[in-house]
Amino acid sequence: MNTRPAPTPARPMDVALLASVFVVAACGLLYELAAGALASYVLGDSVLQFSTIIGTYLFAMGVGSWLSRYFERQLPAHFLRIELLVAMVGGALPATLFLVNAYAPAAFRPLLYALVLLVGMLVGLEIPLVMRILKRNVQLKDLVSQVLTFDYLGALAVSLAFPLILVPQLGLIRTGLLFGLMNAAVALWALWLFRHELRLLRAHVAACVLVLALLLAGLWGAEHITTLAEDRFYQDKIALAEQTPYQRIVVTQGRNGHRLYLNGNLQFAESDEYRYHEALVHPAMAAHGAPRQVAVLGGGDGMAVREILKYPSVQSVTLVELDPAMTRLFASHPRLAALNGQALSDPRVQVHHQDAFGWLQQGAEAGQPQTFDVIVVDFPDPTNFAVGKLYTNSFYALLQNRLAASGYAVIQTTSPLIARQSFWTVVTTIESVGLTARPYHAHVPSFGEWGYVIASRRPWQPPAQLPAGLRFLDAASLPQLLDFPRDMARLPAQVNRLSNQVLVHTYEREWGRVTGH
Repeated sequence: MNTRPAPTPARPMDVALLASVFVVAACGLLYELAAGALASYVLGDSVLQFSTIIGTYLFAMGVGSWLSRYFERQLPAHFLRIELLVAMVGGALPATLFLVNAYAPAAFRPLLYALVLLVGMLVGLEIPLVMRILKRNVQLKDLVSQVLTFDYLGALAVSLAFPLILVPQLGLIRTGLLFGLMNAAVALWALWLFRHELRLLRAHVAACVLVLALLLAGLWGAEHITTLAEDRFYQDKIALAEQTPYQRIVVTQGRNGHRLYLNGNLQFAESDEYRYHEALVHPAMAAHGAPRQVAVLGGGDGMAVREILKYPSVQSVTLVELDPAMTRLFASHPRLAALNGQALSDPRVQVHHQDAFGWLQQGAEAGQPQTFDVIVVDFPDPTNFAVGKLYTNSFYALLQNRLAASGYAVIQTTSPLIARQSFWTVVTTIESVGLTARPYHAHVPSFGEWGYVIASRRPWQPPAQLPAGLRFLDAASLPQLLDFPRDMARLPAQVNRLSNQVLVHTYEREWGRVTGH
């Protein structure tokens, strides 16, 4: 005879509380991801930032769980108050940090970790309180399994939605405020469920209404908050801003023309970008003589393509750009397309929207990959490991396979003056795969001294002539770019590998001395 007691059917109140666990878990992870994303945007080195944010957050959750032991009476009231606090602090976290970075950047890091600690402690209090409330009606073994199931499901949902839907469609500020509203909705639901148990019911109702009103006002004014922060940060008027799954694209317009920023980092200034792009493209293109097949890795703004198309011998240009929004904006937006001379609309240009590392690997797996006379590598600086992999010996080995026997690759390689060790690390890494490296540099006022490296199987020789109509380079001045004074001279450097990514750490250290991060 079976003497086991029948399972207690779930009451509507218990189901509602378990549903709230799903929302609480989703919101908690969202605030953690938003803090990590903001830290990587502002401070760089995404692995370091996410690791420290996650560690701090989990530690704070542990503290919150430990503190929950001191909540003994009026558990529903405590749960309601904590939900409202999480809603306000967590929901406002992205907006607050954006504004602080714009108006008081020195306070960004301490405030970031203070908010992560506070939100983590509050989230750490939530689940133990819910479990103690549910324990009134649910057996312990069922209680633990049910609560943890809904907790993990909520975390899974937001971990998928954050990079694929929320940030690209809403941006960080709106996403934070939206999830703050979800926490406030849980508090409102708890208010209804436990209305007969709560003392000072009117005070709780007023608190819920106030928090909901503040978050709704913030959501309504999110665009104004973003504009306020970015106008202060970028100083010039923002002509265009777009959040994509990969980065935040901002184009400003001031007295000296347009400037492009990716995740807050300057990529070019209209007033002097011709110096950067002429120095990037023409030493390799002109030295080849008659390049026909050319590839550009990165450079979705089309500026390098504009310079490449000045050579009549060019039959095709393959542009590999990760972010479709970049090529779309610089092909269709009238002002931006004018900057690159409508280069991206040229029928000789073929665009592939994919990761350059993966594109090179696909070519290697094809057996007989297409080779190119010139490959222009125009990636952002290695501020994080996702970009840093594009400066490793593994990447340059793949690049070598796509380079024709008489071809040249040219790589933009940060400042040899400010980031001297980083610059020579790239040179050493290129040489480690058997290519000849010829470093050079040019002065670009918006960046200062900027470095490049030509990589090839055959020795590079300065070309006898360059295309007509260039504004910066000519054949007579080109040899001056090859001279490195003592403060930029070569240093011993390690090879940058996928397994160590020493370049990212070196780059952060050297540029950190300048930026203060």
